[in-house]
Amino acid sequence: MPRRLELQIEPDRTSLGEPVRSFSGIERASSLISLSHFLSKARLLQGLSTSERDAVIAPASYRHLSATSVVMDQGEPADRLFLLVTGSARYFFITPDGRKVGLLWLVPGDIFGVACLLSAPAQFIVSTEVTRKSGVLVWQRDAIRTLARQYPRLLENALSIASDYLVWYLATHLSLICHSARERLAHVVVSLARGIGQNCPDGICLDVTNEQLANTANITPFTVSRLLSEWQRNGSILKHRGKIVLSHPERLLQNRSKFGLNVKLRRETP
Repeated sequence: MPRRLELQIEPDRTSLGEPVRSFSGIERASSLISLSHFLSKARLLQGLSTSERDAVIAPASYRHLSATSVVMDQGEPADRLFLLVTGSARYFFITPDGRKVGLLWLVPGDIFGVACLLSAPAQFIVSTEVTRKSGVLVWQRDAIRTLARQYPRLLENALSIASDYLVWYLATHLSLICHSARERLAHVVVSLARGIGQNCPDGICLDVTNEQLANTANITPFTVSRLLSEWQRNGSILKHRGKIVLSHPERLLQNRSKFGLNVKLRRETP
C-alpha cells in the first residue's frame, strides 16, 4: 500500500515570520493533491522512488509567501534549502553603494539556498525575493544534508540544477559583452518569456517592470522605456503597467538564431 504524503503546512506569511491567515482543511487537502503531482515531476527529486521521495519530503515545511517577501539575505548563514512550488522569485544583490542588482529569475521547480548542502558552513552570496505570491518547500540545513547522504541522487540533482544556473549567468555575461543595449533587452525579454511567461490570448504575458528589465539588461530605465515603446509600435509587444505581452518575438531582432528564438518560448516546468 503506497505511503501517504504528509507535510508540515504552514500559514501564509509576508516573510518567514508572522502568519497572515489560517489554512483551512479544504485548502490543505487541495494543496496536498497539487503538491503530490508537482513532486512526482520536480527535478530535485528525479530518480527517487515514491518511498524515497516521501522520505525526503517528510522533514520539509510548506510555506506560502506574499509578493515582495525577501526569503533569504546575502551574508546570512546558509541554513535552509528552498524548492519553489508555485509563483516566481528572483535572486538579487546589493552592491556596497546600495544599488540593487537583479539576477536570475526563478520558476516552479527551481531551488535556492544550495550552499546549505556544503559540508562547511557557508553564507548566502545573494538574496532572494518573491516576485509573485508563491509556495515553497523548505528544509533546514541539518535535515537536507542528512537526506543527501542517504540519497546521493538528491545531491546529484541539486548540482545539476546549480549547473544550469551557471549556464544562465554565462549567457547573461556574454550578452553584456557581445550585444548592444537593444539586443541585450531583447535577449532578456525572450529569456524571461521562456522562464516565467504565462500564456495569454495575445501571446506570452510577463509580470515585469521597466526597472527590473533595466537591472537585468544593465541599461537605463529610460532606454528600456524607449525600446519598449518602439517595439509596441511595430507590434512586437503590448505594454501595460507592470506587464508586457510578447506577441511577435521574431520582430525584436532580425537575426532570430542569435538568441535561439523559436516558436515554443515557454520553458517546461514540473
